[in-house]
Amino acid sequence: MQRIVVLNPKGGSGKTTIAINLASYLAARGHRPVLMDFDPQGSSVRWVKKRQPAQAPIEAIAAFEKDSRTTRAFQLRIPDHATHVVVDTPAAVDPRQLPDLTRDADKILVPVLPSDIDIHTCSRSIGDLLLVAKIRRDENRIGVIANRVRRNTLMYQALIRFLHTLGIPIVAIIRDSQNYVRAAELGVGVHEMKGHVAREDVEQWGPLVTWLTGASDSTLSPRGPPAAGTRRPSGASAGEGDPGEAPQAAPPERPEDAAAAEHPVAEDVAGEDAAGAELPARAIAAQA
Repeated sequence: MQRIVVLNPKGGSGKTTIAINLASYLAARGHRPVLMDFDPQGSSVRWVKKRQPAQAPIEAIAAFEKDSRTTRAFQLRIPDHATHVVVDTPAAVDPRQLPDLTRDADKILVPVLPSDIDIHTCSRSIGDLLLVAKIRRDENRIGVIANRVRRNTLMYQALIRFLHTLGIPIVAIIRDSQNYVRAAELGVGVHEMKGHVAREDVEQWGPLVTWLTGASDSTLSPRGPPAAGTRRPSGASAGEGDPGEAPQAAPPERPEDAAAAEHPVAEDVAGEDAAGAELPARAIAAQA
């Protein structure tokens, strides 16, 4: 059983969105995931309750609830048939709680938004994972997700530049898409939406799945002819793609390569914003 913790002390970073869509992907592939919701808002639990009986099963544990009639261990027990546990953590996690939250985690996902506030919060979070939770970089257990990004913006470029300074792998770059909002309302994930609707969103999960499982999923491979000026990934054929759709650029397999290849950091980013974003990362490197 694989335990995956989605963690960022800052609220609104997209932890629940990542958690429910990861559970959706696993369930759609025949696995038996369990969503463990520590967030008092209970968004993951509500999402599971919206799912229809005909959909792939996902179980939820309301870890945020406290029941004095049972022990905590009994309340958080994992079903024997579970193949994965996806932990949705709350905002404002005290650093002293990190060792308990991450002790048995096989992988830890840290989503971060492209904003100055989120960049600095991510820096502190990574520092706490390294220094308080005592997770070593060489364990390859921590992965950063650039979430809700809009390419071709200076803030996006500053975010990617900052993430490279951390020495932590960027395991996915997820675009800002209304498909995630629509899917959450329906109790599904983007992987369960119609292919022609969410194809671009689904493909962006390829690098993340590869990092989590150690194996690529061919169903997440980029399809369709590349736009002018972009390179076709190896193995992609010119005839793939749904007819009638506008050609879409196929992102490189590794998200960090995509950031470097498609959006070289402009001179403008080398000013105050980019320099300010690198300072916390340098402090982490010095402490670790």
